[in-house]
Amino acid sequence: MLGPLPLSEGKSLSPARLGFLRQSGPRTASPGDAPVTRVAPKTWKPGKQSWTMTQQPLRGVTSLRFNQDQSCFCCAMETGVRIYNVEPLMEKGHLVLIWDDAREGKDSKDKLVLEFTFTKPVLAVRMRHDKIVIVLRNRIYVYSFPDNPRKLFEFDTRDNPKGLCDLCPSLEKQLLVFPGHKCGSLQLVDLASTKPGTSSAPFTINAHQSDVACVSLNQPGTVVASASQKGTLIRLFDTQSKEKLVELRRGTDPATLYCINFSHDSSFLCASSDKGTVHIFALKDTRLNRRSALARVGKVGPMIGQYVDSQWSLASFTVPAESACICAFGRNTSKNVNSVIAICVDGTFHKYVFTPDGNCNREAFDVYLDICDDDDF
Repeated sequence: MLGPLPLSEGKSLSPARLGFLRQSGPRTASPGDAPVTRVAPKTWKPGKQSWTMTQQPLRGVTSLRFNQDQSCFCCAMETGVRIYNVEPLMEKGHLVLIWDDAREGKDSKDKLVLEFTFTKPVLAVRMRHDKIVIVLRNRIYVYSFPDNPRKLFEFDTRDNPKGLCDLCPSLEKQLLVFPGHKCGSLQLVDLASTKPGTSSAPFTINAHQSDVACVSLNQPGTVVASASQKGTLIRLFDTQSKEKLVELRRGTDPATLYCINFSHDSSFLCASSDKGTVHIFALKDTRLNRRSALARVGKVGPMIGQYVDSQWSLASFTVPAESACICAFGRNTSKNVNSVIAICVDGTFHKYVFTPDGNCNREAFDVYLDICDDDDF
């Protein structure tokens, strides 16, 4: 079984090499071992959203990321990497070792099965069942995967210090999205229709006036959501027509968005920011979203009109503002009750349930870092 290193956005491997190890079964970690992760053998998929610490790490957590079906999350720490199941919350019991260049040769039992080497730091990695995407600061590489990897594509990008990129996991759509050359734009590439070694006109969406800060595809790859560095608006676009579908307002004050995620059926979207609030928006029935009271006034000026036309979240909940978090949707408990999971860098796990009328209540709370002892890690 192979697993990708869940790299933090904005952090990199040094030197710029990626390695994958195969381990036949569980073993006990000993001092000096390479980072060990406990992970499910077949259900784990490469990460969808990640967050990188900009302040001092809390409890040693440096990065968090959900997998693409949001059933697991990865916690990268100063001492290694842990993989958790979301529902029920538990640490995974199988092992995948990820090769670390600084620890090469520490254990002769660890067998390197795949390696990628680059001249510049690697900022992010995205994977699907047949491809692996490596994100550098100004370039993105796409390789076939996992058998006999070969480079398929190479794309130049705008300066991308966070390693922003998303890859559709759907078998029907091989869509890749990343920041375009123009400020605030998104570039989309259909890897299935693009021939390796050829160049074609970029498929670009002018999404924002300032640099893109967060981007996410829904699971079918039909809709892309993005936010700018200002962090007040989230815009959704049809990936085929490039038309703007809806504009969602997180708030009026600038904020840093950590995460944007779609629900499994694309009926809802959630987003977290440094304001300590997780917002939930309706996509399938946008009438559920709140509107500004000015919307009832009638015709207003162009500047105010943009504010009035925005849709506000139908529900929201708070987590400690000083503790960054990622968010994703949990399993539905009933037709009219949905849930959102928030994983925070202070080691806390929050589960909230919400209804279409906007009621939102906490259903579960736990400390995921306390589930297993560091001595066992």
